[in-house]
Amino acid sequence: MFVVGLTGGIAAGKTIVSSRLTERGAAHIDADKLAREVVEPGTPGLAAIEQRFGAGVLQADGSLDRAALGAVVFSDADARRALEAITHPAVQALSQERMRESVADDPTRVVVYDVPLLVEARGAGEFDRVVVVHAPRAMRIKRLVALRGMAEADAVRRVDAQASDDERLAVADDVIDSSSSLESTVQQTDALYRKLAALALEKA
Repeated sequence: MFVVGLTGGIAAGKTIVSSRLTERGAAHIDADKLAREVVEPGTPGLAAIEQRFGAGVLQADGSLDRAALGAVVFSDADARRALEAITHPAVQALSQERMRESVADDPTRVVVYDVPLLVEARGAGEFDRVVVVHAPRAMRIKRLVALRGMAEADAVRRVDAQASDDERLAVADDVIDSSSSLESTVQQTDALYRKLAALALEKA
């Protein structure tokens, strides 16, 4: 199995890159979606979150109140680490299962594991290749304000809660520069896919 770790800071343009890789034939596994699955009602993950953070982070129907939990963990590094200690192992186990399923019919398929917190939580060692989608910090803050309607102070907090640009770039095998045009990002992604597909074939 040839697994590519795809990462990038919030608002870097990862969605564009992952969508294009999928169009070209890669399997796409989204860590954020898995993170939602492992805290659905009835899961051990949600029970552990309630035990650690209290019933105030649950909605009336018993599901996770993401806004309430977010308000706690984005302003408190210890709380964020506690949450990660609950969710990351569960996400890792589920991701391994999904990866195996995605190559069952084609062992040469490129598996793209889309993980925003690769640098913070996963490390680069478990991937055959690490791809970083990069746009400078100031540009990403502007995008959050302009495209998502965030207050600037909130955008800065979200960006700075993640790894720095330098920390991400330090683990990159390949970098997609998403700071210019959409067309440029797509062209870079197409070239990257050709390279990854060749490497996957070699490994198989």
